[in-house]
This record gives sequence, structure tokens and C-alpha cells, in this order.
Amino acid sequence: MVASRASAVPDKGLRSNSLGLFGNMAIGLSSTAPAYSLAATLGAVVAHVGGKAPAMFVVAFVPMLMVACAYRELAADTPDAGTTFTWGARAFGPWIGWMGGWGLAVSAIICLANVAEISATYLLRFAGLGSVADDRVAVVGFGCLLIVAMTWVSYRGIVVSERMQNVLMSIQFAVLALAAAAALWSVYADDAGPQAVRPSWDWLDPTGLNSSQVAAAVILCIFLYWGWDACLAVGEETKESSSTPGRAAVLATVVLMSTYVLVAIAVQAYSGFGSEGLGLGNPDNHDDVLTVLGEPVGGAVLSGLLVLTVALSALSSTQSTVLPTARGTLAMAVYRAVPERFARVQPKYLTPSFGTVMMGASALVFYLVLALLSRNTLEDSISSLGLAVAFYYAVTAFACAWHFRRTVRRSLRNLVLRLIFPVLGGIAMIWAFCRSAIDMVAPDYGETVIGGIGGVFVIGIGMLVLGVPLMLACAATRPGFFRGETLPRESATVEA
Repeated sequence: MVASRASAVPDKGLRSNSLGLFGNMAIGLSSTAPAYSLAATLGAVVAHVGGKAPAMFVVAFVPMLMVACAYRELAADTPDAGTTFTWGARAFGPWIGWMGGWGLAVSAIICLANVAEISATYLLRFAGLGSVADDRVAVVGFGCLLIVAMTWVSYRGIVVSERMQNVLMSIQFAVLALAAAAALWSVYADDAGPQAVRPSWDWLDPTGLNSSQVAAAVILCIFLYWGWDACLAVGEETKESSSTPGRAAVLATVVLMSTYVLVAIAVQAYSGFGSEGLGLGNPDNHDDVLTVLGEPVGGAVLSGLLVLTVALSALSSTQSTVLPTARGTLAMAVYRAVPERFARVQPKYLTPSFGTVMMGASALVFYLVLALLSRNTLEDSISSLGLAVAFYYAVTAFACAWHFRRTVRRSLRNLVLRLIFPVLGGIAMIWAFCRSAIDMVAPDYGETVIGGIGGVFVIGIGMLVLGVPLMLACAATRPGFFRGETLPRESATVEA
């Protein structure tokens, strides 16, 4: 048994014992925005690896599961809302911990800007306002309103957030299952049209691809899976905080993998790989392979449901992405790594008030800046998201291995879950980060070029590097944390 050190975690004033296993999973799953993530990413994955997209979802799932196990072990020992920040600082010191927390914040800001845009566009389309959905000013204005609205929901409390996410998550998975079943039924009934192909076992075989293809697909799949760690960020508000969030995180990754593989197989089978019409080889379909299929697969009803589902998926992610980041900055403030005002908790709703508002405001500013530059810049920002996610997942995975290093000889379980899985998961994240960053430098990677370098690289690496001067500013004004006084670096002292 692991001796929980929950008592060593300072009370942050949050509403404890508010979430159960299902509610915790709902927040993690909603944060990933599965319907939107598939709609926006599946076509791009197919463009890189052809029919082996389902295999890439499985390949990316393996390191994700390993990292999730690392999160579970760390959460059982220290169930802290700071997650990567807290665990990284305890294992490797304040500088790495701070940058790990910054990586989480960067990924959330980038994601919020994009999901707000998608949610606004699809809600307008669902309402029959297609011409308005093509108006950039209207979409950006509506997207800004959605960021404000979802920030307000997060401000109102974890219970309100959970209830909203339960509804939105249930709708997403129900519609995705319905669409996948309808598409596969049509394929096997020979009603799908001449472009359709029968599913092949080769789709689940990752061999035959070069390293750049695999890296590009995996970094996209990291975006598909990213968000499940929100389960751990609300751990202090969950019942049995030393065990429930970790179980929720692992279960969430399994549910996501199963859903992604099923939907990918169904879409590939129905659409085929032709370069015209519904074919996945048609570049016009890459931005949204789900709703393109709605009409031919299930008529106007399914088409409308898929449009609404993608909108609600992005909307739920807009809200649930605020939650972990606001709690992360709360933890950083409690340990005096950032200004103390981030530690403010709303007395009625017991939420990190200043952190929640600042998270929404930061996403709003980022969205407006990129939207004013160009829509291509906004799209490239989401392609860069995987870099920040891979970075802080790697920090967490290696922090787990280092923190528990003295316990791994005590049992086979400890050896696998505390050392082998975390190290392999961390190495996979570092490899995906480095290989993708090298490829992203090319001017033809993505839609924009900045200073002769691919815009995806500039945005992704630039946002991470921006954390360095911010960290130095915090070090100058709050030296106690950076001397290890408020969050000491610890050796592995866990009893197992």
C-alpha cells in the first residue's frame, strides 16, 4: 500500500469531497473535447499516415497510458492541484517545476482560443446562420462571448461545472457511437457508395512508416488525448483524493482510445481514401471529416446532430480547460511561485477567483491577437499545442520515476508503474517533441511562415520560451520558492 501524504498538502480553500469517480472522469473527458478533436485532427493524421490513422491512435495511447500511470502514482502520494508544477518541483527543483506549470498554462491558453472559435462557428452553423459563420468579425465576437461565459461557469463552482460536463459529455459519446455505428452498417450493407472500403487489419499495423510520419501523427494524437489530466487538477475537490483521480485519469485514456479507434475505422471505411468527394484524400475534407459525413450517412438529422456535437464538444472544453489551469496557478501562488493574488479563493463558490478570471482573460487576449493576425495563424497554433503538452507530460513522467526511485525494488508493481512505464512514457514524449520540432522548422510546415521559419514552430517554441523571462521575474520578486523554501525538493521517502 502507498502511504498517502495528503496531509502534507496545504489546504487551498477549495470545496473538498465534491466529485465522485464519474464526475471526475467527466471533467477529464470533456477537457479533451473528443468530438471536436476528431473532427479537427483525424483528416490531418490521415494526410500523414494514410489508412494507418487507427494504428497511430493506439501507438499514441501507449505512452499516454504510461504517463497516466505516473500521474496516478504521484496523485496517490501527493494529491495536489498543482500537479506537474508541484511534482516537478519536488523531484527536480523549483526551476523545472515552474516551467512544467508554465507548459500546462500555455497549452490551455492555446486550446481555449481554438475551441472558442470552433464552438462559435459550429453553433452558428447549427442555428442555420451559415452566412454569419463565414463572417470573421461575427465569429470572433461570438467566440469571445463564449470564453467569457465559460469562465463565469468555472467561477461559479466545481459542482456547477461537473453537472454541465456530465450532460455535454454524454451527448458527445452518444452521437459519436451512433454515427460510427451508422457508417459501419452502411459499409457492410453495401449502401455506402463506391468510395467505401471494408475495414482492414492493416489499419491497426503501425509498421511501414518513417520516423517523421510517426512523429507528426503522434504529436497530433497527443492533442487528441490531451486533457485527461484535468482529472488530477481537481483531485483536491474529489472524494478519496488519493485514489479516485488517478483511476479516473487511467480510465479516461482507455475510453478515449476506444472511441477514437472506433470512429476512425468507421470514417475511413465509409469515406475511403479517394481524392474527390467524400474521400479522405480530398484536402477539402481534412478540416472536418465528421460533419462532412453526416448528411450522406444519416441525412439531415445526423448531420445536424454532428454539427451540434462538435459545437458542444468545443464548448465543454472551453469551460473544462479553465479548471485545471486556474487550480494550477492557485497552487503556484500557495507555494509563492507567482503573485499571491492567484491564491485568492471565492468565499461563496470556493473556486480560485483571480486565477479563473486571469485564465479567461489570457485566452481572450491570445484569441484576439491571433484572430486579428489571420485565421491561418490561429490554426497553426493548435498544431503547435502538442509541443507544450509533450513537454509537461515528460516532466511529470520523469518526476514520478525520480521521486519513487527508492521504492521500485520492493515489488514488481512498483518497478513497472513507478519506473518502467513513466520512463518509457517520458522518453516517448521527448522523442515526439524533438522530432516534431525539427520538422516544424520547415517553412512549408503548416499555413504560416514567420521569419523564414514555420509558424507552427515559432508559436509552439515561442510560447514555451516566453515562460523563461516570466520565471526570472518571479524569481527576482519571490526568491523563497526558488531557494526551495516554500516547496522543498524531496528525495524519495515514500513508504510502499
